[in-house]
Amino acid sequence: MAVMWLRQRRTGNAGIVDVAWAGSIGVMAVLFCALGDGWEPRRILVGALGGLWSARLTWHLFVRVSGEAEDGRYAEMRRSYGERFDRFMVLFFAIQALLAWLLALPFLHLAAQSAEGWRVWDVLAVVLWITSIAGEAVADRQLAAWRTNPSNKGKTCRAGLWRYSRHPNYFFEWLHWCVYPLLAVGLPWGWTLWVAPLAMLVLVTKVTGIPPTEAQSVRSRGDDYRRYQRETNAFFPGPVNTSAEANS
Repeated sequence: MAVMWLRQRRTGNAGIVDVAWAGSIGVMAVLFCALGDGWEPRRILVGALGGLWSARLTWHLFVRVSGEAEDGRYAEMRRSYGERFDRFMVLFFAIQALLAWLLALPFLHLAAQSAEGWRVWDVLAVVLWITSIAGEAVADRQLAAWRTNPSNKGKTCRAGLWRYSRHPNYFFEWLHWCVYPLLAVGLPWGWTLWVAPLAMLVLVTKVTGIPPTEAQSVRSRGDDYRRYQRETNAFFPGPVNTSAEANS
């Protein structure tokens, strides 16, 4: 994170913090599972799930950060803090490093479990992992395709999954973090792994995810996004509010 902080000073794009966050969790997941002393098949499975999740998200974020202007959330922070921005970013990057380490602890826990044998919970966890990764990838592709059309500039994406949730990418990202508590069901202290999805739910819906993203969307898209807020659930996918749509 310290290296990425220096990079954002040089490039003027603080979005690299998201890339570093996703990548560092994956590195820790693979490392913990490679060096753990738990049942080897479980360590291989957990390391593969964490590593593949991280690889996909890290690459997606890297392509976006490299090919686009600085994310509006960070651009607004840069304007708000002015000359104090770089000093503030030191703390921000450090907090992201701490969060990455905390979210990597489920991998450390699972890599240390000696109990042998597969269970139905493992099957359910793998199914949930496939669902979450596929859902997030589809949401990312739908939004990217929307943005490539010049006629959509200044408008809000309502294509595909974005019709049923204002943030389907966040929803499926959160769903991914429910995989590891399922893998830990019945294992010693396995219930503690539910802290990770709970923390992600709070962060995404109340702190670093939806609030600043929506504030930026209202600034850039105005009434069109306000109408979208009235019509569509913020996080959990659900039916469109047709009464709000008609009244708008």
